[in-house]
Parts: sequence; structure tokens; C-alpha cells
Amino acid sequence: MIQLKEVTPKNLKSCLELYDTLDENQKKQVAPNAVSLAQAYVHPNIAWPRVIVDDDLVVGFIMLELHADEIPEYNQPGHYIWRMMIGKPYQNKGYGKKTLDLIKNKCQEEGLKSLYVSCTMDHKMPYQFYINNGFKDTGYEEHGERYLKLLFDQ
Repeated sequence: MIQLKEVTPKNLKSCLELYDTLDENQKKQVAPNAVSLAQAYVHPNIAWPRVIVDDDLVVGFIMLELHADEIPEYNQPGHYIWRMMIGKPYQNKGYGKKTLDLIKNKCQEEGLKSLYVSCTMDHKMPYQFYINNGFKDTGYEEHGERYLKLLFDQ
């Protein structure tokens, strides 16, 4: 069963090692999990870092920005997917989609209007992954990343 769990001393090493499983193109599209965790440490009021686990196996990492300035006022309140990665050995097994489903449920339970994400356009993925999972292209681009949004019915 897929779950999002807090990063703990027990799963930290597995979380950090996931980045090394990525190929070079994938590494260009996501920061190392160590960098993400450092950012979470210095931004504890807005960062929501979690390991993605299947039973006790750490298969990925996700971090939300809970109070995202990137989201326009008319789509607030909303969360922003700051980081999301699935380890290379676990890709194409449904973990990404199941993780997004958990995040969507979290957002809807909190009564949010939107969920945003940004990604590079250098390769087909992850852009196509997000589009296939209900996100819409906003047409807005900044720092080489395109912003996508998912709006929830209120």
C-alpha cells in the first residue's frame, strides 16, 4: 500500500540514495533529495517533505510548498508540488500516479482550490505525466520551467 510518510532517521538514508538511481537527464530535472530536505529544514512553515513508501520500501520523495506565492490569488488557497521524484527502479509501476492521487485527496480534504507544479520542457516527461493526470498548462514560464495547475471543484 502506497503511503506518504514523514522523513525519519529510519528512512533518511533510503530517501537520500534514491537520487543516485536517476539517469543523467532525470537528474537535470530534479534537485537531490538532500537539497530538498535542507530547504525543508530552513523553511519549516511552508515545506511538507514526505517519503513515498510501498509497505516499508522507500520508492520516492515528494515535497509540497504549503503557502505558495507562485499560485495566483484567484486560485488560492493551493499547494505547490515543490519536488517529486520516483527512484529509477520504481518508475513505470504506478507510484507517481498513486502519489498524485494521495496529494489530490489531501488538497481536497483541506478545501483547497488548486494544486500547482512546474517542470522543465527539455524532455517529454515529466510534463506529459502531469498533463495525463489532469493538470492544465497555464502558459506561464519562469526560469525555464512551465507552470501547470489542477483546479478542484468547490
